[in-house]
Amino acid sequence: MQDESKKPAVYSRTDSAKVSLPDAEWKKMLTPEMYFIARQKGTERPWTSKFEKFEEVGTYYCAACGNPLFLSDTKFDSGCGWPSFYQPVKKESIIYLVDRTHGMVRTEVQCGRCEAHLGHVFEDGPPPTGLRYCINGVILDFEKAKKAEEKYKKG
Repeated sequence: MQDESKKPAVYSRTDSAKVSLPDAEWKKMLTPEMYFIARQKGTERPWTSKFEKFEEVGTYYCAACGNPLFLSDTKFDSGCGWPSFYQPVKKESIIYLVDRTHGMVRTEVQCGRCEAHLGHVFEDGPPPTGLRYCINGVILDFEKAKKAEEKYKKG
């Protein structure tokens, strides 16, 4: 969904090598809003993400580096105001950290490839995992599933 000309130089949907750049480089490559969320652990306002009610079939990627994060069939409407998923594409897609900010203890989730802040995970999600990955839509990119596109073209 991101304009191809505006993708960071490190963006790749096939390269799984870790990405570690100086903060100044990220600031040059990301939009101000993406930088605030990904590198400064910001949060977008609830119910503002284009992905919150989005229902296309495909894969969600880290908008900073292209790492595959979530499949659309793990997305659900949690009513929290942010896109929510119950499991990542694979275990390595996500890094988990303790977050003690704002007078509470939460589990922060970061991109497993570039360590961009994505959001938080909570233990109040649906089966089969019981988890709710509450993700900032600004740091998500999306690609439609090829099979779904073919199905819709056929009719």
